[in-house]
Amino acid sequence: MSRSGWRLAACCVAAGLALSGCVSFAEQPPPASWTSQPQLEPESGPNSGGGGTGSGNGGGGSDQGGSGRPQGDIPPPQGCKDFNPAVVGTCMDTIDAVAPFAGSDPPAGLAGERKSGIVWQVKHGADPVKVTQLPVDASTGAGLTGLALSPSYAEDQLVYAYITTPTDNRLVRFTAGDTPKPVLTGIPRGTSGNRGALTRDRGGALLLATGDAGNPALAADPKSLAGKLLRIDVTGKPAKDNPDPSSPVIAAGFSTPAGVCLGIDGRPWVTDRTPTRDVIYRVAPGKPLGNPAWTWPDKPGVAGCVLVSSLLMVATSTAGNLQNLPLNPEGVITAKPTITMENKDGFGRLGAMAVLNPNYALAGTVNKDGGKPVSSDDRAVLITIVPSGSLGTKD
Repeated sequence: MSRSGWRLAACCVAAGLALSGCVSFAEQPPPASWTSQPQLEPESGPNSGGGGTGSGNGGGGSDQGGSGRPQGDIPPPQGCKDFNPAVVGTCMDTIDAVAPFAGSDPPAGLAGERKSGIVWQVKHGADPVKVTQLPVDASTGAGLTGLALSPSYAEDQLVYAYITTPTDNRLVRFTAGDTPKPVLTGIPRGTSGNRGALTRDRGGALLLATGDAGNPALAADPKSLAGKLLRIDVTGKPAKDNPDPSSPVIAAGFSTPAGVCLGIDGRPWVTDRTPTRDVIYRVAPGKPLGNPAWTWPDKPGVAGCVLVSSLLMVATSTAGNLQNLPLNPEGVITAKPTITMENKDGFGRLGAMAVLNPNYALAGTVNKDGGKPVSSDDRAVLITIVPSGSLGTKD
């Protein structure tokens, strides 16, 4: 499919503190046979753990910003074949981590299954291809919850992942089909609060949001890596220009974060699921977390997020929609969220979401985790990043 074709088809996208984590970074040169992005060499082809036929032939534009349904009716899925042209991967399971290949044409990226730890390469018009399977423990509602490409991915083909193991939460890195190498280990693990989120900032540092392991005291403890937003380099050490050069922590006080995204000004935003409400924070690195930028008392299950100059889009994994919050030029939320991609206009429950290019985001569905899956679930889908407009109702 041509670039214009899929675009029309895409659905409207502590100085001196002894922290508890430890760093391990073994050298792992990329296999000589690899090529530049977005191509990867798989570990093996699709198996019973996921995969299947991708989307059907495209066509048709989107009917409104943030919509998951193109103009006109589309047939229901037939097994793993999905006729919605916004679908780029089918028959996977609980996609709670994505890493788009920026600027890829046709659109492509990685999609990670939370429960199994399988990482798939997805590409518009092709079947998902298994890249690797990470050893995860999903028994506490976590598992694989974050993916990010190396800042020099085109040369080293390294991918970073946030995972839960039987003993801890940790950041690892891997190349296709190879054994994952630990980068940052010993992040506390509990009976809950193990979910995290991972992205890369514009300086190439990794931003890792960690849960409080079910113990809010850990989130407030400067000696713990739990309940924090960490800014680290690719070796797991504090990144350059951190507020405290000796510490990876740039914010503290999170419960169960599920999304990290960057504002136009480069400041991180973090979605978080607390025991009493869902929230999103606009983080000022090195300063107290303060009040949330927005709260959801109804707890829709905030997940991945994407920002443009005038809009914040938040995916939800319980309500199964997009929450669109208008922003003023200073990055302040100015109105209540407008809901899109709901019911028949969406794909059900949404998990991870990340920017593919200025117009589109790559997202994953999590319908096999308490939703109402169709035969082609779970899916990787394209979502249009809604331009400025009159979304929302003023407070």
